[in-house]
Formats: sequence, structure tokens, C-alpha cells
Amino acid sequence: MLRVLPGLGVVLGAFLGSGCSTTDVDKTSNWSPNKLYAEAKDELNSGAYDKAIGLLEKLEGRAVGTPLAQQAQLDKAYAQYRGGETAQAQATLERFMKLHPASPALDYALYLKGLINFNDDLGFFSFLTRQDLSERDQKAAKESFESFKELVARFPASRYVPDARLRMTYIVNSLAQYEVHVARYYYKRGAYLAAINRAQSALTDYREVPALEEAVFILMKSYDALGMNDLRDDAKRILQTSYPKGEFVTNGFRATTNPWWKVW
Repeated sequence: MLRVLPGLGVVLGAFLGSGCSTTDVDKTSNWSPNKLYAEAKDELNSGAYDKAIGLLEKLEGRAVGTPLAQQAQLDKAYAQYRGGETAQAQATLERFMKLHPASPALDYALYLKGLINFNDDLGFFSFLTRQDLSERDQKAAKESFESFKELVARFPASRYVPDARLRMTYIVNSLAQYEVHVARYYYKRGAYLAAINRAQSALTDYREVPALEEAVFILMKSYDALGMNDLRDDAKRILQTSYPKGEFVTNGFRATTNPWWKVW
């Protein structure tokens, strides 16, 4: 026969009783959509992104089919982005654009989508490592560029276009610099053919970006290392003609100690 220790039954009874009587109360249940949105904005502006997301999700359900519900989706994507939930933010934006292809806020959705990938590629700790965007994988940068490109093409009068254009210029410079970064890596390790291939890729794929000066310089140095004197002389002539006052003409690889063009 099971024996209950003295006093234990009282404790268990009190515990079970309190468990049965406790229920979660939704304090927002009687709030109007406008009040719910106002509270969510307050949480968002104060940096309480998790709380803001919860309120905005409730607003989406209660105001379904209204402009306020659309605004809640966009604000939720922004809150997710600021809270470090970039994948969830992208998914929220994809859902918004699929459900509301004619929304007047579609330009903002495209801009935010590009911004998320742009900042994701920069990374939270790049300021510690001093590693710029060109030294990391370029997938996010390319996706960011495509979002900004679509924004500019579809909504040329949007107030987000000027900033999007600046970021597109930065990304193009980054993509070209990435090719040159890899070419420099191969050259310094004696893989001269690989260095030539990557430098030529940069010269073929991009126009009028700062990184191309170093690409020509790497070609010249790689051809020289391989004893391909005619090609070396051609590359040297192009370098001196195209960049007569360029740093690589006089300083060589020492020119790479200075950071390349960037706005952010």
C-alpha cells in the first residue's frame, strides 16, 4: 500500500490546485487593431523586437484583409531583421510580395529585402576583423543587388531608389574586388595560372571599377613569373596607359594596404 509522507499530500494538493486554476490571460484580447498597432510600434521603437513581433502577428490575424494587416507584415519583417532573424525576415517579405503584388508599399518590401542581404553579407563582426565585404562569400551580395535592381527598374520614382543605387555601386565594386582578392591570393601562393584566370574574369565581367587596376597589375606580375614576357609587356602597357597615376604603377602590392572605395 502506497504511503504518503506527512504534509506531502497538502503540498501536492496545493500545487495541483494552483496549476489547475492558472490560465494565460491575453491582455490584448479586447484591444482594437489601432491600439494593438500602436503598442507594437512602441515596442519596435524601443528595441523590444520579440515583443513587437508577437503583437504584430496578432494584428495580422485580427485585421486580415486590411491595409493595417499589410503594414503589420512589413513591420514584422523589419523587427525580425533588426532582431537578427534574417531568414525569418526574408520569408515574411516573400510572403508579403506573393500575397500583395499590387501593394503601394512593394517598393519598400524590395528595398528592405535588399538591405537585409546587404547587411547580412557585411556581417556583425567585420569591424573587429577588418574584413571587408569583398573577402567573403558573395551570394548575399548578389541577392541584394538583384533586389535593388528590381526596385530601381520597377519603381524609379521611389524615395528608396537613391540609396539603392549607392548600394548597388558598392556591391558591384565588391564583386569585382572579390575576384581580384582571389587572384591576389593565388599569386602570392605561386599559383600563377589560377591568378591569371581570376584577374581576367574581373576584367571581362566588370567595367570602370577601382579593382581593375590591381587586376591588370596581377596579370603583369603573373606573366612575368611564368616567363611570358610578351604578355607581361602587354599588361604593363595597359596598366601604364589606363592608370598613368595609379598606385600600382609605383607602389605595387603596397597599394592594397589602403581600404578600397566604400561608403559604409
